[in-house]
Amino acid sequence: MAMTATAAPGERVARRRNAAFAWTLPALVLILLFFVTPVLGLMLRSVTEPTLGLQNYAELIGTGTYARIFANTFLVAGVVTALSVVIGYPVAWALAVLPRPWGQLVFAIIILSMWTNLLARTYAWMVLLQRTGVINKTLIGLGVIDKPLALVNNLVGVTIGMTYIMLPFVILPLVGVIRAIDPAILRAGALCGANSWQCFTRILLPLSLPGVAAGALMVFVMALGYYVTPALLGGTANMMLAEMVAQFVQSLVNWGMGGAAAFVLLVVTLALYAAQLRFFGTRRIG
Repeated sequence: MAMTATAAPGERVARRRNAAFAWTLPALVLILLFFVTPVLGLMLRSVTEPTLGLQNYAELIGTGTYARIFANTFLVAGVVTALSVVIGYPVAWALAVLPRPWGQLVFAIIILSMWTNLLARTYAWMVLLQRTGVINKTLIGLGVIDKPLALVNNLVGVTIGMTYIMLPFVILPLVGVIRAIDPAILRAGALCGANSWQCFTRILLPLSLPGVAAGALMVFVMALGYYVTPALLGGTANMMLAEMVAQFVQSLVNWGMGGAAAFVLLVVTLALYAAQLRFFGTRRIG
């Protein structure tokens, strides 16, 4: 009798686990078929085409042209991430402290910008940034510059366009984190003699760092693999990694080199995610 009584709870736990596994099995199969299998196939092609070995990776690392493309990619991704955080943090703070109607209006504008077609937004920036565009004409009219600035077909245009597109991905996680901070903590700091800058650097910023890390990682990873905006605003002279992968696969039909470049990007992304989990953890980020 005692053995039966003690076995019953264990059997119930086992049944719950089996039921949970049965519910998650379709999702696991989906991930295996449409995510894990293509990645493994890409990795295999990177070491088997045209011949078995690591020559594709050696060529990526040893060729100056490819090294410059990697440098462009990481440079633009880093600058876009920094600008997005610097611009997005004040916007997120304003959204968190604005009266509810105004906050909802600004939030709706940000969401609406995300819903707008990416290609249309990129072409709009091409119109704004070109030599005869609104920005150059305005600066010339104000006497700031004497001749039009080169803002397209270079990394400057890519950075401007991508920063605009990436801003919501910093703002949205930051708003939730800042709203979760108890205002009483800031008031307590002020009562203890801290000025506004000290309240920000010693209270608000440290408590909101998980949100900053989540938004920055999302922007940096997305910027590493972005294709449309760099292709339109940067041109062939300022190619980035996603454009190089597309050229290998579509134009040159070189799946080995394309797979190697894509796998390097995947490894970098996973390493960044692992670093974030190591220093912030899933609980603090969520």
